[in-house]
Amino acid sequence: MRYPALWLAVLVLVAGGCLRYGFTGVSIPADVRTIYIPFFQDRSGSGLADLPDRLNRALVDRFVNQTRLQLVSDASLADIVLDGTITGYGSRPFSIGGNEEAALNRVTISVRASFKYAREANALWDKGFTGTAEYDPSQDPITREQEAADLALERIAQNLFTDSVGRW
Repeated sequence: MRYPALWLAVLVLVAGGCLRYGFTGVSIPADVRTIYIPFFQDRSGSGLADLPDRLNRALVDRFVNQTRLQLVSDASLADIVLDGTITGYGSRPFSIGGNEEAALNRVTISVRASFKYAREANALWDKGFTGTAEYDPSQDPITREQEAADLALERIAQNLFTDSVGRW
């Protein structure tokens, strides 16, 4: 090769025109700019009034704060719609200690969600997701359960994000 710098420059220009790249490693199609994420209905019977808010914050963090997508407040303005329902919530003993008391409890949250392009009638996917996290019920159980619920919601949000961007 007589002109390695020239070949490198040509390669960069050609590759740059062919590839789509996002700074988070996510390749979002050029025509996809906006996303609508309504608050998921809570049909879990958990008694936690802020569960939809907490899930929404986790989803917005993934889809808006970690990509170039802009959040819109109406489905008619969106390129993508991510919608769903919180279908289940449970907190049960997970590990029993020597005195036959729960050493760890596990929070389990279930969500049914769909992901679709707004211009298309059918969802790309519509399926269930589950997130779990453990906590020590002997140390401030209400706070620890809330923290475990947040971690379970973060795991659900990550799985929703991964399944969604895997389609691009």
